[in-house]
Amino acid sequence: MSGAAAAGPDGGLRCPWALATEDYTAYHDTEWGRPVHGDDALYERLCLEAFQSGLSWLTILRRREGFRAAFAEFKIAAVAEFGDRDVERLLADPGIIRNRAKIEATLANARTFATWAPGELDALIWSHAPAEPGPAPLTIADVPAVTEQSTALAKALKKAGVRFVGPTTAYALMQACGLVDDHLADCTARGR
Repeated sequence: MSGAAAAGPDGGLRCPWALATEDYTAYHDTEWGRPVHGDDALYERLCLEAFQSGLSWLTILRRREGFRAAFAEFKIAAVAEFGDRDVERLLADPGIIRNRAKIEATLANARTFATWAPGELDALIWSHAPAEPGPAPLTIADVPAVTEQSTALAKALKKAGVRFVGPTTAYALMQACGLVDDHLADCTARGR
């Protein structure tokens, strides 16, 4: 694989990672890089990116419905009420990644966000979007893992008490939620 956009089954050029599985193709074509707003929606993406740390994104995508069921559809107010019994329930749930540190961070982060004003999480995350879009990457080698903005976003979230987020996770969140458009220059999904 050259790292350049490649033709999919329909002939349309896509980022090469999107062609590895049908799950990736669907995610790439309908979600990745498209703007996401709303505190609960952004909380879900932040949690999923944290659970992905050290794992394949495909593992998370294939368990996404399990995560949603286990974590009350990622409604911040509901997850903020989870207690010790819920932690034990989640550790026994085969539909999610059963990592205690990640589960506890998900609950702690909900408790933090539950104290914020409506829209505050959305505003904080989107305040770190680049003022101007960068050049369209030509190959996957041109796509960074960390940027100045993702480092600043991770610092701001950590300062606010958010756990399990670093600059790489913050950049993955920025990509997933459309703060940046890292679809390759020739990709049919670029700029959607």
